[in-house]
Amino acid sequence: MTTYGVGMIGFGFIGKVHAHSHLSLPLFYNPLPSRTRLIGVCTASKESGDRAVEQAGFEFATQDISELIAHPEIKIIDICAPNDIHYLALKESLIAKKHIYCDKPLALNLKEADEICALSAKTDSVRQVTFNYRYIPAILRARELIEEGSLGDLFSFRIAYLHAGYIDAAKPFSWRTEMKRSGGGAIMDLGAHAFDLLRFLTGPGSNLSRGGEIHSVSATLQTVIPERKDPITGMNRVVDVDDIAIAQCRLEGGAIGIVESSRLATGTQDELRLELHGSRGGIRFNLMEPNWLDYYDARSQETSLGGNRGYKRIESVSRFPAPYSLGVSKNTVGWTQFHIQSMFDFINNITLHETKSPQNPWSPTFEDGLSVQKVIHACQISSQNQSLWIGI
Repeated sequence: MTTYGVGMIGFGFIGKVHAHSHLSLPLFYNPLPSRTRLIGVCTASKESGDRAVEQAGFEFATQDISELIAHPEIKIIDICAPNDIHYLALKESLIAKKHIYCDKPLALNLKEADEICALSAKTDSVRQVTFNYRYIPAILRARELIEEGSLGDLFSFRIAYLHAGYIDAAKPFSWRTEMKRSGGGAIMDLGAHAFDLLRFLTGPGSNLSRGGEIHSVSATLQTVIPERKDPITGMNRVVDVDDIAIAQCRLEGGAIGIVESSRLATGTQDELRLELHGSRGGIRFNLMEPNWLDYYDARSQETSLGGNRGYKRIESVSRFPAPYSLGVSKNTVGWTQFHIQSMFDFINNITLHETKSPQNPWSPTFEDGLSVQKVIHACQISSQNQSLWIGI
C-alpha cells in the first residue's frame, strides 16, 4: 500500500480537524486505498509548531512554508491557514507538483482564485477544496434523489448558514473581521459552504430541470458591529467585513431562491438549513439534525384524510458508502465524520489518479472553488451597488 507524506500549513482549529481526519482513515475504511503520514507542519510560531508535533505526531515543525513544500518526502500539501495565506501556498505547491487539499475558500479574492485555477489546469495532480458538507450522508442521499428525478422541475430554494458567534460586541478583532486577510465576513466564512451546497445539489451534473449554475445575484451585505477591540493593542479597530449577507439568486434554468449567511443569528449554533421545492417533491435538511433527510413526494395520493401525503424522514445516520467500515452504520452521525469522509475521498482520488482511473465526479475541485468565489464576488459587487442584479 502506498503511503503519502503530508505537509500541513496551519494548525489552528481546522488544522486539528484535518490532522484528526488523516489519523482516523485506517480506523474508518477497509480496504484503505492509500495511507498518509504526517511529516511536517508549518505554523506561525514555534510554540504552535511544537504543540502540533506533540498532539498530532508530526515529524517536524517549521515557520517556513517553502521549506515544508520543498521537502522531498512530502507529496500532499494540506492548507489550513488563514485565507490570505492560500494564494502563495497554493501557487508554490502547484509549481512543486504536489497534491493539494485546501480548506475553503480557494483564495482571498476572485483575482487570486482565477490565477490559481489557470495554473492548476497545467498541473497533473489531485486538487480539492474542503467543502465537507457534501459528504453528509443525508446530503449524498438528497443528490441521489435529485438524480432519480424525484424533485421534477425545480421551482425555488432556500439555504441559510447561521452562526451566533459574533453577537457579543466584546468579541475581539481578528483576521476574520479584516477584509485584507479574510476576503469577506459571513459570506466568505459561511456563505461559501451554502453556495457550494446549492451548486452541488442543483448545479452542473445534477441534471435537475430549471437548475444549473447560479446565473445572477442581488445581495445585501451588512456590517452591524462596526468596531471591535484589538486583543494586542487594546484599541478599537474598524470591521470592514459583513456580519450578515442575504442574496437572491437566479439559476441558469430559471429557478429562484435565497441564500443567507449570518454570524449574528442569535439562538443558533451551527445551523445549515436548506429547502428545495420542485414539481414532483421537496427536500429539506438541517445540520443540527444531521441524521435525517426530509423528503416530500407530491405524487403520493391525496385523500380527505391526507392519504400518504407529508414529509418522510429518511434515516441517513452514518450510512456512508463503502469502504466505510467502522463496524455499524446505525450510529448517529458526527460533524468530524464529514471531514473524515471528505479526506478519504481526496486520498482515494489520489490513488485513482496514480492508476489512471476515473475520479469521483462529485468531489469538489478547484474549479468548484472558483465558481463559489465568482458568486461571492458578485454578491459583494451587488451590495456595493445597492443590491443591483449582477450576472456571474
